[in-house]
Amino acid sequence: MTTRPAGPAPVDIGPGDPALAGPARMAAAFAAAGAAGRAALIPYAVAGYPNAATSTDIAIALIDGGADILEVGLPYSDPLADGATLQRASSVALAAGASLDDSIELVGRIHAARPDTPLVTMGYVNQVLGGRDGANVLARLGQAGVSGFILADLTPDEGADLEQEAARRGIGIVYLVAPTTPPQRRAFVASRSQGFLYAVSLAGVTGARKSLPPGVGRFIKDIRALSPVPVAVGFGVSKPAHARSLARLADGVIVASALVDALGPEGNDIPRMSRLVAALSEATRRD
Repeated sequence: MTTRPAGPAPVDIGPGDPALAGPARMAAAFAAAGAAGRAALIPYAVAGYPNAATSTDIAIALIDGGADILEVGLPYSDPLADGATLQRASSVALAAGASLDDSIELVGRIHAARPDTPLVTMGYVNQVLGGRDGANVLARLGQAGVSGFILADLTPDEGADLEQEAARRGIGIVYLVAPTTPPQRRAFVASRSQGFLYAVSLAGVTGARKSLPPGVGRFIKDIRALSPVPVAVGFGVSKPAHARSLARLADGVIVASALVDALGPEGNDIPRMSRLVAALSEATRRD
């Protein structure tokens, strides 16, 4: 019998509590996709890339192209989990004047334009706590319509306070597990993730890859067997063929770098990106 590592207690939220809003919306999106015979598609956009106006158009095009949930990356100067594509996009956005405040406002515009699609922001702990009032940042994200928040460098061992603050704003903290995460640790992380669990398909950073890593099927199967929330797989997912394979294994498929690459060197080829997200959406069908 395995014993989970000791850590802070999970956030205790009772049925009907308004704080369930974000996790419930994410869960509903996965349930609706599953009822339609699909894995949920979660594409990714970088806030402010290549500029604020185009970034908003990109996000709306991703939703209209088939996103069940949209992940929005918050530009950051030291994106430790991001590969070359997303690092470049983040740098371009920052050079164009993007700030955390601007990104939150942009997320609010996306939510206002497409209120039925849950939005999940992705960032880093220092963006919330570094020289700021973390509760205020989370409050503003909640007001902007955010359902979930992925903090790539946050572990559940240190996440209790942020979980509590986020829950008060109706936001679920989404945690990540990787193939290198020990089995007993996976169960612990899954028990704390809200809305869904982000399964990192490989040991490394984000980026489009030609093929899925060996052993990813067994990894996903093991994760789903212990996770109380849906499991979505990301990192390296770049082709409809990848999405088709993963849709049979996971509850959701996350695609980031390939969609940013599809925007071209100037970051504004929305028609090309739209064709890719439509193909990915079609590939999530399980029939």
